[in-house]
Amino acid sequence: MYFVSFLLLFPVLTAVLLFFAKGYLAKKIIVITSSVVISGMALIFATMNFFTLSNRFYIKDAEFVNILFLIIEFVIMCYLIYLGIRFKKYYVSLLSLVQSGILFWLELSGQAKTEHSFNIYIDKFAIIMCSIIAVIGCLICVYAVGYMKSYHQHHKEYKDRTTLFFPLLFLFISAMFGIVFSDNLIWLFFFWEITTFCSFLLIGYTKTKEAVTNSFRALWMNLIGGLCFAVAIAYCALKLHTLSLHTIVHMGAGAQAVTIPVFLLCIACLTKSAQLPFSKWLLGAMVAPTPTSALLHSATMVKAGAYLLIRLSPLLAHTVAGALVTTIGGFTFLATSLLAISQSDGKKVLAYSTIANLGLIIACAGIGMYEAVWAAMLLILFHAVSKSLMFLSVGAVENSIGSRNIEDMHGLIVKVPALAFVMLIGIAGMFLAPFGMLISKWAALKAFIDSNSILLIIFLVYGSAATLFYWTKWLSKLVAGVHHSERKDNQAKGCEWFSLLAHSGIMIFLCLSFPTISRHLIEPFLSEIFGYKISSIIGDGNIQIMTFMLCMIFILPFGIRVLTLDKTSKQKSSYMCGINTGDDRKFVDSLGEKKKMYLSNWYMEDLFGEKKILLPSIIIATVIIVVLLVIGIGGAL
Repeated sequence: MYFVSFLLLFPVLTAVLLFFAKGYLAKKIIVITSSVVISGMALIFATMNFFTLSNRFYIKDAEFVNILFLIIEFVIMCYLIYLGIRFKKYYVSLLSLVQSGILFWLELSGQAKTEHSFNIYIDKFAIIMCSIIAVIGCLICVYAVGYMKSYHQHHKEYKDRTTLFFPLLFLFISAMFGIVFSDNLIWLFFFWEITTFCSFLLIGYTKTKEAVTNSFRALWMNLIGGLCFAVAIAYCALKLHTLSLHTIVHMGAGAQAVTIPVFLLCIACLTKSAQLPFSKWLLGAMVAPTPTSALLHSATMVKAGAYLLIRLSPLLAHTVAGALVTTIGGFTFLATSLLAISQSDGKKVLAYSTIANLGLIIACAGIGMYEAVWAAMLLILFHAVSKSLMFLSVGAVENSIGSRNIEDMHGLIVKVPALAFVMLIGIAGMFLAPFGMLISKWAALKAFIDSNSILLIIFLVYGSAATLFYWTKWLSKLVAGVHHSERKDNQAKGCEWFSLLAHSGIMIFLCLSFPTISRHLIEPFLSEIFGYKISSIIGDGNIQIMTFMLCMIFILPFGIRVLTLDKTSKQKSSYMCGINTGDDRKFVDSLGEKKKMYLSNWYMEDLFGEKKILLPSIIIATVIIVVLLVIGIGGAL
């Protein structure tokens, strides 16, 4: 319990210190020191319990903590009501008032008192999520120290608000620890809403009109999920007489009593994980500084919804709620993968890719079969590291070349080889890593086939093809160097570079160690939640395939770098249908004018652009949710 208490409270202390810290150097020392301590404690906690952990409950009859949470919730509610009125976003004020009012009534009326009084629950899955949040989250904070300094040097039009920015990052990390450790639904809801509140403030960091609009969109969409969560809590307290997530899950799939709260919790998870029709809040969040995108919207916050759905997965097998989750998740995976094809902005590609991969994770959780949940857990692990690395790489590239457009990254392997190198590892981790995307998708496909879901198979096959297409386009752009390309200064210094290298090392480490992680963490967790011994999912044949593909992770970046070394005696200028001016960058056309040679990717906006696909996808997803909610909840009433 000491480790859990420390991980919950120490980031809050760090946030307080950062809020009052004066000067950049003081902030840098606090961030780096605290990040080392938090990640170190989390890894010690995970290592101590890697082989021997038995599931444990903690904290009984914590009346003082309940009152403290209630006071903080009240303060946040008042602040959001004030902001909603000030900016004429009255629906935000109403949503905040209603959801918080439900919880206030439960607590003050005594209805929240149930027979289950434990609030913290630790198991193998909590250990996995704790490690992701601590290590990746803290590396992003370290990266932010260097990035935010460069950010304000490049964007002098924005007020430096890092006094608020850094505390919010650590408050967010604390809240994520609270989500993964909480068994009491009221506690889980409290930390859930803290992440929403922090996200709202961080998205609006620059205070531009676009940032304010996007921050409110993120807020009201997540408040819809929060309202569904609050109603589910009230139902569980009044009808099921328990607020224990563990107890509710063990009531079993198909139990009539849990149908309504499970539906409501699923909607909350879909909003938090930015699934269609709620995906626009995550797209709008890309206006925030890069560390915000990496921490909140790739590595942690959006994983909260997927995390809770995996917890609920035994209740979703062969149910209407499960059909809702799998259909929305699968459809989101396909639609947003196609939308990513049409994007040239690096952060937008990553945003759509994030939503797509979350859709696949959620679809796996909705199937409710152990192979699919196994795949979902591995996808969470690898996606968190790879996507965080990609976001940070894009931020570093933007500071170095002045753009995050993929077209401007042409020949980055020659212009800024170090950044191109780590970006190649990130891309490899997304679609080439044998154990992150491909083997997990294989397990998901097997589960979809076993569930006799033709629709899900179609979603997976065509969505995966689109994924391969847009990642290949980006990778090819990085390595498509031309002769005598102009070198650019690598602006990633110190803290940023350390974080990028650490992410790359973790990616490779996961590829090497994931069978051990599966055997000692994932499979025991699956055995516990499904109630029977789970046999080994990875066979010898798969290990051989993965070993071969693992070699590609090492060979690809190093091999490309060797091929781009200066070997002028062997290089020949390209034929450009005109008179070459001496290099591969310019030629003289038939009118005697100098033209710059340029190679461009194909984005097919007329087929997969946002104007063509996004709105119809939102409408289709909305109809699916409404229809299945009517069928599911209507049948339970």
